[in-house]
Amino acid sequence: QVQLVESGGGLVQAGGSLRLSCAVSGRTLNTYAMGWFRQAPGKERDFVAAISWSTENTYYADSVKGRFTISRDIAKNTVYLQMNSLKSDDTAVYYCAARSYRGYFLRSSREYGSWGQGTQVTVSS
Repeated sequence: QVQLVESGGGLVQAGGSLRLSCAVSGRTLNTYAMGWFRQAPGKERDFVAAISWSTENTYYADSVKGRFTISRDIAKNTVYLQMNSLKSDDTAVYYCAARSYRGYFLRSSREYGSWGQGTQVTVSS
């Protein structure tokens, strides 16, 4: 198991940017994939992006492709989600998640076993 702590959420105007951080601890991450998910009120938890810790391969939901960038810093054991050109539809609680990486990415939240507490992102129009 790994422990995950998100930060960086807040209120931003449409068109603005935010960078979310996810501090990771607990075990070696070389075999892990890190994901970002989001959940709006009354909706399911949706996949946003994922990255392989060892290869830096990335995968994005179509709704954020070209606007969001996932990255990781090995020295800081931190995963980032840079969010640009934010829209009101991006408003949600954003969660960091982790699971073992087997060469392909999974989009279902049920496939991820470790979760952070979430950070609120609100985009005003």
